[in-house]
Amino acid sequence: MGGNSGSSRSLEESPTWALASVCFTLIAISLVIEHIIDHLSKLLIKHHKQALHKALENLKSELMLMGFLSLLLTVGQGIITDICVPKSLSNSWHPCKEKSKGVVEKSRTFDSKVLVSNCKSNLFVNLQNMDPFLSYDGLHQLHIFIFSLAVFHVLYCLITMLLSKLKMKIWKSWENEAKTAEYQFSHDPNRFRLARNTSFIRRHLGFWSESPILIWVVCFFRQFVSSVPKIDFLTLRHGFIMAHLAPQSSAKFDFQKYIKRSLEEDFKVVVGISPALWLLAVFFLLFNIDGWYSYLWLPFIPLIVILLVGTKLQVIITKMAMQIVGDGDVIKGDPVVQPTDELFWFKHPHLLLHFIHFVLFQNAFQLAFFTWTWYEFGYPSCFHKQFEDILIRISLGILVQVLCSYVTLPLYALVTQMGSNIRPTIFSERVEAALRKWHETARNRVAKNHRSVSSTWSKTSGASFSLSHSSKHL
Repeated sequence: MGGNSGSSRSLEESPTWALASVCFTLIAISLVIEHIIDHLSKLLIKHHKQALHKALENLKSELMLMGFLSLLLTVGQGIITDICVPKSLSNSWHPCKEKSKGVVEKSRTFDSKVLVSNCKSNLFVNLQNMDPFLSYDGLHQLHIFIFSLAVFHVLYCLITMLLSKLKMKIWKSWENEAKTAEYQFSHDPNRFRLARNTSFIRRHLGFWSESPILIWVVCFFRQFVSSVPKIDFLTLRHGFIMAHLAPQSSAKFDFQKYIKRSLEEDFKVVVGISPALWLLAVFFLLFNIDGWYSYLWLPFIPLIVILLVGTKLQVIITKMAMQIVGDGDVIKGDPVVQPTDELFWFKHPHLLLHFIHFVLFQNAFQLAFFTWTWYEFGYPSCFHKQFEDILIRISLGILVQVLCSYVTLPLYALVTQMGSNIRPTIFSERVEAALRKWHETARNRVAKNHRSVSSTWSKTSGASFSLSHSSKHL
């Protein structure tokens, strides 16, 4: 204990220059971060990126929530460590195997004297058979894990948006090509041809498309190679315009910008952490038990989910192609896909977004947990027993991030536009803001006219009542 006396000094025994230096550093870092976020917020507002601005506000709320959790742990650490439980209970559900008896006794932070001072419960007399509910060291390590989770969540959100926009940049050239006179001439809407001779149908129909099993197998592998080819983008663009807009809008409507605005709108959901995701994080911590090998199979869950979502999106495109052939062997103009919610799970296109949200959060959680355990317990430890385990976890984390951001999320942004309903992002943010302002003005004007009419009617009714009353007396 004598060697640790310097580390247990209180503030009244610490030099003021050390205290002031730490406070100054923390305040300076906080102000710089706040200034950066504020500058970014103003920049998004200036460029009319209302959806991204809302996503930034959600991100700030999540960071504030994590900071509040850390504050609660700091304030309540005395209360938590004062709680004592029987040793039989505290020795269960450990993430690692119990060390040898001598090592355990040496590493215990709480000896019998500390237990007497910390365990305030009078329900148990024999304090020798009691352990703290959670130690000071455990609370400190939990602080670090919350910080790691916040950092990885922010980084994942930024990387996700950057990779998605990088993929969708390729679509801009296809969008510009669809507006050229050469493209309009080569795709004559009055020309008749066989449906199976079109590039879109040839890509998506074959002997495998008739089998409920083979269609999923082919679509599973298709997401890895050219998940959104040029022919798919142009065909879905044409089907969207024919279903929701005037046919002559093909040369004017910017489908790529519309998808981009829709993705930015969905990004508000991806940034946040819902109560369900927090509950899942708690379950993952709860069932991280020795013998369950959760550190091996948990990282595969996000991979399986994102591959399933990507396969489903490819299946939807294939079934749209099958519907075109089912409507007739001869088509007029380009193939026209029919937007419908029937092809999506439970007829809810945006349900897929919640799966993607789960994948991104779970992947960030797994890498944050991996980094935290490596920092706290080193290598090797019960969390990282072999180098192959570390390699698998890092490789899966990077693979899922790239696959979700660069492949599945852009594919989701394109295919979900093929739902039955058109999204409000069909209008640009300036037009949408103008429409909302016009709607608000019109509603206020109607309310004002209603109040004016009510006031006039009250005055007229009062005058009529007075006149009637006077005539009675006459």
